[in-house]
Amino acid sequence: SSIVWYVVGFSLCFGESVGFFGNPGTFVAMTGLSVNEPLMRGGVEVVPGIPGLLFAAYQGMFAVITPALMTGCFADRFRFKPYLIFIVCWLIVVYAPWCHWVWGGGWLAQWGVYDFAGGIVVHITAGFSALASLVVVGKRPQDEENKDVPHNVPFVALGTALLWFGWFGFNGGSALASGGPAVAAAVNSEIAASVALLLWLVIDWIRLGRPGLVGLCVGTIAGLATVTPAAGFIQPWAAFVLGAIATVLCYGCCELRKRFSVDDALDVWGVH
Repeated sequence: SSIVWYVVGFSLCFGESVGFFGNPGTFVAMTGLSVNEPLMRGGVEVVPGIPGLLFAAYQGMFAVITPALMTGCFADRFRFKPYLIFIVCWLIVVYAPWCHWVWGGGWLAQWGVYDFAGGIVVHITAGFSALASLVVVGKRPQDEENKDVPHNVPFVALGTALLWFGWFGFNGGSALASGGPAVAAAVNSEIAASVALLLWLVIDWIRLGRPGLVGLCVGTIAGLATVTPAAGFIQPWAAFVLGAIATVLCYGCCELRKRFSVDDALDVWGVH
């Protein structure tokens, strides 16, 4: 993902618009990006306040993490070579156009669509791509009764903790400055995640008769993912409401995919 981003990915996302897509030649191999000057496109300052190369590096984080989010859904069903080909094609065909449309000045941005830190560009693309990929690769060859039971619950908790910590960088950092929007994004992320964590725990407790650490972790990610597109735009009370809405909708989606026997190993579609 990093190599694709360096060679042509950033240009496809933030280059000059060519129809519905970014021009792959605008910043090919990150040419024209300064370590001192803001990002310029067609003589116009695109992202003020930070060096263009720093902006490209930061955006590269999203391009790298998004395929990783999607990957969790089809665990144990891809060989390495097809997986590499799939990820490269997905970055170019799916991620780059959506990123350009929303963040790169494309048609959705011109329509007034706002996505603070990747709710559309990252989570929706990864979630629905995960669902589509499962239609192709099918189920894991294993015991139906145990397919939703993680083999290492402490690792699930550790991964959730790392994600939660990193999310402050995703959401807070998307303000591109240390100011009010960054503070709002960080605080709102914490509130939404905490509310979703608690409510998911309560629902599991009521339905299953006991609270579960895995459910707690899934609820946390649901809250974080749901607040992401609005994190820097809303008040803390709205983050609280979004956390509650995320719990109900995402829990319902996770149960729905079980009803339809979709083998999503990490509930990528339901949560994101």
